[in-house]
Amino acid sequence: MAYRRRSSIQMQAATETVAVAPASSTAERPAKPRTRMMRQYDLVERVRSYNPDTNEDLLNRAYVYAMKAHGTQTRASGDPYFSHPLEVAAILTNLKLDDATIVAALLHDTIEDTEATRAEIDHVFGHEIGALVEGLTKLKRLELVSREAKQAENLRKLLLAIADDVRVLLIKLADRLHNMRTMEFMPPASRRRIAEETLDIYAPLAGRMGMQEMREELEDLSFFVLDPEAYAVVKQRLDSLAERNRNLIGEIETQLSKNLQKNGITARVFGRRKQPFSIWTKMERKSVGFEQLSDIYGFRVILDDVGACYRALGIVHTTWPVVPGRFKDYISTPKQNDYRSIHTTVIGPGKQRVELQIRTEEMNQIAEFGIAAHAFYKEARARRMSG
Repeated sequence: MAYRRRSSIQMQAATETVAVAPASSTAERPAKPRTRMMRQYDLVERVRSYNPDTNEDLLNRAYVYAMKAHGTQTRASGDPYFSHPLEVAAILTNLKLDDATIVAALLHDTIEDTEATRAEIDHVFGHEIGALVEGLTKLKRLELVSREAKQAENLRKLLLAIADDVRVLLIKLADRLHNMRTMEFMPPASRRRIAEETLDIYAPLAGRMGMQEMREELEDLSFFVLDPEAYAVVKQRLDSLAERNRNLIGEIETQLSKNLQKNGITARVFGRRKQPFSIWTKMERKSVGFEQLSDIYGFRVILDDVGACYRALGIVHTTWPVVPGRFKDYISTPKQNDYRSIHTTVIGPGKQRVELQIRTEEMNQIAEFGIAAHAFYKEARARRMSG
């Protein structure tokens, strides 16, 4: 379903006391300083930080091969084209993915956009990496022919195309994320088309894979492009609220930590505010104004094991009043994508509603990074057992 502007947010924009400048100025994201292109040793160090057994020679060879293959090609920004696959690889190192995935990210545009061939990549880097790069090439060609198709049809073909190896989808999502982060140099019509496609197809796919952090960023970047005025209104309201409640997050974090520690439980507690797109869709879905939303801030309580999660829940529920109907136990009954966490909402300090998610460190990683975190924990366990 294509993105459509909604009327209620515009009505709210007209009646809010927040001063909103024209979209061309207010919604502008601050210009990002051009960063130094990552060097070979930077990439190797990023991978080695989570995989001490990384094949440094393989990473170095892929870096040099991709840089030479793309040669003097440039992006719309004027940056060397090679900076793009390099940043895609960097995104995937944040997900702690394996060497083959990082190398395929560096090479992902070579077959399509340079003189490199599948046979050559197989010969230099092996069949596994060659298959990943070819999968991404097929996906790129599929996008071109299916761009005008209905969303469901496009999504079905996309899923079929990546069915052979889920790592193709992970690279594709990282590719889309970097493109969305660097859209300002593209023509407006292209920006809108790509943002609609991202919101309709790629953000939901990231969600299906359990990669909530990536989904949220894709949604917010798309929202900013598709409705800059609404984005500006929500962002300004969030910033204003943050200014008024400057100490609230720290106060709740401290009280939660102290209460748990007093009962012999060590936890990592941190709060964050929800993203503009998430806030906007909730306002639309519930037909409410910004001031009527009660769960703009969410808090995570990260513990060592499952038993500690349930003990922490008991302490929270005996310390603060519980909001009825706001409790869900996804540890005992995980979601289909293996998301696990306890959700509850209480009336906390200053009579503020506090939304809590209680989970272990592994559950937290899987909640943020989905299938990528699964792969990392599986490999980490295998290394511990073999060691």
